Amino acid sequence: MISPPGEFGIHGDEWAPLHATIEGWVESLALAHHASMWARQVTKLVGDDVDGIDLNGFAPVREVMGLADTWWRGPDSLVALYGGEAASFDFPRGRIAVISSGLDEWGLRGGVDDDG
Repeated sequence: MISPPGEFGIHGDEWAPLHATIEGWVESLALAHHASMWARQVTKLVGDDVDGIDLNGFAPVREVMGLADTWWRGPDSLVALYGGEAASFDFPRGRIAVISSGLDEWGLRGGVDDDG
C-alpha cells in the first residue's frame, strides 16, 4: 500500500511503512536482485537470530529509504533486514535477515558510489 505522504508499506493488523517512498522500494528490489546475482554466499536468518547480527562497520544503503525494511553495506557484504511484515502482524519471529557475502566492489555498489 501507499500512504498519503507516499510511504510504501504493508497493512496487516497494523500499518507498517517499509520504505519512505515507492522509489525506495523499487531500489530495494533492484538491490536484492543484484546481491543475489553477485554474492558468493547468501545466508538467511529468521526471528531472534536476526538480533545476533553485528552491523559495526556497516552503513545504511540510503537509496532504499528504508523504514521497517532496511539495507546495510559492509566491507564485503550487503545485509537486508526485513521487519515490516513482523511489525504489521505483531509477529517478531517473522523478522528476516538476508546476508549476501563475498562481494567485491562491483557486487557491493554496482558501479554507484555513495554520492549517487
